[in-house]
Amino acid sequence: MRVMLVNPKFRLPIDTRTTPHLGLAYLGAVSEEAGYETLIFDADVEDEPLTEAIKRFRPDMVGITTNTPQVKQAWRTAQAIKSIADIPVVLGGPHVSVLPAESARRPEVDIVVRGEGEPAWLKLCQIVERHKQANPGFVAADLLAPENPALTGLLGISYFTTDGKEHLNPDHPPVADLDTLPWPAYHLFKMDRYTNLQPATDAVDGAKSFSIMTSRGCPYRCTFCSQSIMPIKWRARSPENVLAEWRHLVEELGAEEIGVLDDSANIDVKRLGRIADLLIENRLNHVPWIFVNGIRANLATKDLLQTLKDAGLKRTAFGVETGDPDVLLSIDKKIDHDTIRRAFKNAKAVGLETIGFFIIGLPGETEESMNRTIKFACEVDPMIANFSMMTPYPGTKVYEIVKQQGRLLLDDWEDYVFFDGRARYEMGDMTAELIERKWKEAYRRFYLRPHRIAQILLRKDFWVNWRRTFRMAWKTLFPKKEKTELRQAIEAEYSA
Repeated sequence: MRVMLVNPKFRLPIDTRTTPHLGLAYLGAVSEEAGYETLIFDADVEDEPLTEAIKRFRPDMVGITTNTPQVKQAWRTAQAIKSIADIPVVLGGPHVSVLPAESARRPEVDIVVRGEGEPAWLKLCQIVERHKQANPGFVAADLLAPENPALTGLLGISYFTTDGKEHLNPDHPPVADLDTLPWPAYHLFKMDRYTNLQPATDAVDGAKSFSIMTSRGCPYRCTFCSQSIMPIKWRARSPENVLAEWRHLVEELGAEEIGVLDDSANIDVKRLGRIADLLIENRLNHVPWIFVNGIRANLATKDLLQTLKDAGLKRTAFGVETGDPDVLLSIDKKIDHDTIRRAFKNAKAVGLETIGFFIIGLPGETEESMNRTIKFACEVDPMIANFSMMTPYPGTKVYEIVKQQGRLLLDDWEDYVFFDGRARYEMGDMTAELIERKWKEAYRRFYLRPHRIAQILLRKDFWVNWRRTFRMAWKTLFPKKEKTELRQAIEAEYSA
């Protein structure tokens, strides 16, 4: 049986990174392990039109991943597939996990997989394979017939049978033993077409840049975080299993950069230290690596950071979010500013580069609280300060707060696109004008300090990427109102 996995085109208003989708890489790996011929179609880097790829590969089933600003494009992708072949189309990803019925009721979508996708995807593949063997003329509608019990007991899926009845099957338990998963199938991607992990900062060949995930889940439930829809149970791969994949990336795939994509890699400090020790013992610490999404500041001891540095860690990030103590308490971050200060101090003391994530416009903010965030960013002084305007994603507590107490400034899901320089909501005295003004001010006040300008100019990688860096900075602070044009271009491509 042939299966196809699709990442819909996701154009952004600025030129940002493009890396292989790790979720699809895992789905591709489990599909191949099960014996299915597998094609990954990443529309961000493909030259071939999707419809031509469907005609050429002739898949028996297609899975499409989607986040919130991408979901309408996922629907267009599903429509394009259905125009070629009446095969089962399955949607997965964070957005449909929160709002499964919205997509499942659409005629071009057959099934929605909620949460972690590997177990349900494999079981769906097996179901479709059995149906095709029993009925050579099988079409997607056969799977959704009311009298067909095939999907009844499958956990973690949502669908509508052809009589219009909604089915919301119970959640599928998260993968308990992550060591049982095969390594991501990077060979299914056109690796030479991607950037590296942080192209505005580093000069690394994108084809030699790889991601790895050593754990899944997050025991914390910050009010603003879209990861709150994923399993709360934190699960980790064994250090030995991580080492084996790390060796594969370095020695077989030629990795020159590795990005750890865990949401909370250092929940078990001893485990992370053991991974670092193994990298040192096996002489794999010559390849630099980074924590892309950061680590918990309250668990970032100096001893741990020194071990990680010795193991090749180049850069880590910390989620600061706000410089106001009351706002920090309100978002359930479960940390204080002294702990955050200590984490940055520890990282710098052992020679690590740092990134700080900050949010402008959290619920309850004022101009004074936003000023405290900018001041705190300047105080801890990370190498990179990433300021974002608060975006209330479906499924988060902030989304519910804004719906009840504020006003969303969003017409549809594509308005959630990143980096277009617009506030997403207003609440109380916090206006869109205030949020946008303080966001731009944050970047100016942080990066236009004399010592920061000097540091930037002294970085070797800056001079390799300076044109791109200036272009991204300009488009971030002075974005064009091009969302409508981007949307029209995408729609035209899929309606042709």
